[in-house]
Amino acid sequence: MPIRAVTLDLDDTLWPVLPALELADRAVDDYLREHWPDVARAWPIPAMRELRAQVAESRPDLAHDFTTQRRLTQQHVFASCGIADAPLDTLWEIYFAARNAVEPWPDSIPALQRLAARWPLASLTNGNADLARTGVQMHFAHHVCSRDVGAAKPDPRIFHAAVAQFGMAAHEVLHVGDDPHLDVIGARRAGLHAAWINRHDEAWPAELGEAPELAFRDLSELADWLEAQGAAR
Repeated sequence: MPIRAVTLDLDDTLWPVLPALELADRAVDDYLREHWPDVARAWPIPAMRELRAQVAESRPDLAHDFTTQRRLTQQHVFASCGIADAPLDTLWEIYFAARNAVEPWPDSIPALQRLAARWPLASLTNGNADLARTGVQMHFAHHVCSRDVGAAKPDPRIFHAAVAQFGMAAHEVLHVGDDPHLDVIGARRAGLHAAWINRHDEAWPAELGEAPELAFRDLSELADWLEAQGAAR
């Protein structure tokens, strides 16, 4: 299995994303409570989350674009309160800053340093994580996200977009991620190799068929395995 490049999922692969998402929702709520108290009272965090889920369900054409989903949600919230000119840019900056205040797992940064020294890396994500704001930009040669591509994992197009950045064949690239369906099955169907990061010792979902050939408890184990295969450069 000659591997010449590696793509990595970000959320829940390099860091747990839920704490950052909760922090971001609270940051927006705090801003609304201070500057738009009527909106905050009408739309507490649970109601805002439910509305965003409804927006996502009603707009399958935006399944790849969480940013627009969130902006439409906020626009609706203000409109429902009789406010046509919602401060969308301010709300987005507040949310985005907090959403990227992630805490990488202890193994993540050392493993990225090891990998980036020997293989070109690309981040491959459906989410809104920003490489610069999360502090991992220096480890990646490329960043591929669903919003830019117009397709989200497990769609083969986002994997092929990442492979194109390397100028390699799909079978020369290893995709690494935590989600069995989005990451492992998606990468396999796109012709890439796939490695499952299974930090919580979960059973492979039987409905997805054969378990992945490569499964690791964390990124340190992944780096150990790749280094044992030989360096790409």
